[in-house]
Amino acid sequence: MLRSCHPEPAVAVTVFVTALAVAAGRGAAGSAAVAAAVLAGQLSVGWCNDAVDARRDTACGRRDKPVATGELTPRAVAVAAGAALALCVPLSLLSGTAAGVAHLAGMVAAGWAYNLVFKHTVLSPLPYAVGFGSLPAFVTLGLPSPSWPAWWAVTAGALLGVGAHLVNVLPDIEDDLAAGVRGLPQRLGRPACRWLAPFVMMAAVGVVVAGPPGAVTFPGRVLAAAAAIVAVAGTAVPAGGRSRWPFRASIVVAGMAVAQLLLRGADMA
Repeated sequence: MLRSCHPEPAVAVTVFVTALAVAAGRGAAGSAAVAAAVLAGQLSVGWCNDAVDARRDTACGRRDKPVATGELTPRAVAVAAGAALALCVPLSLLSGTAAGVAHLAGMVAAGWAYNLVFKHTVLSPLPYAVGFGSLPAFVTLGLPSPSWPAWWAVTAGALLGVGAHLVNVLPDIEDDLAAGVRGLPQRLGRPACRWLAPFVMMAAVGVVVAGPPGAVTFPGRVLAAAAAIVAVAGTAVPAGGRSRWPFRASIVVAGMAVAQLLLRGADMA
């Protein structure tokens, strides 16, 4: 079950958003509530993805998917997805109604919508943009004095989401096309995605560095340069067709963006 929930992105998103909550001033209890809600939401989306893709993954011989190898039944994963979704609702509302709705209608609903509908359309990046762009709102709307997040936090989140989408599908483009999955990255093809993804990820970091009020600091410039190197190394440098390095590089870049957000947490609300 742990291998089926897409543990890398689930843990990464949970850690990043929890760190944002701490930096924004949600306190220990508020940050713990954020962590629990985000983790439940990510588990539900990950298990939903494996349940929906069970037949395709089995046909493609995906050895990294327990459903495809027969270790889990599609029904078991679907039940787990539903249970995690049901648990996510009260956990999200612990942060308040507005914040809870932002998380449920943003990140969680977008993830399920991608799995069920948008994955097969040219609008496949949209759920990622909406989902990741809504996460700063989940944090700031749960503050003692709720407020909408700054534009640059939302924009950076949306760009990071789109970049993650582009690199996440890279290992599976051929299998996706064979199974009739024609999202935007599949239509663009592997070479285009390898070059487009670094620019999207670097744009996200650039927004985080330049967007907050005040002059760009020296640490911010260093962070932007380091993120650019990692983003390009992750996608532009040749790698095996099924390599997970591009996706892991995107997680590193997202971590750098979150690090900058942590430095400017007080300006996010």
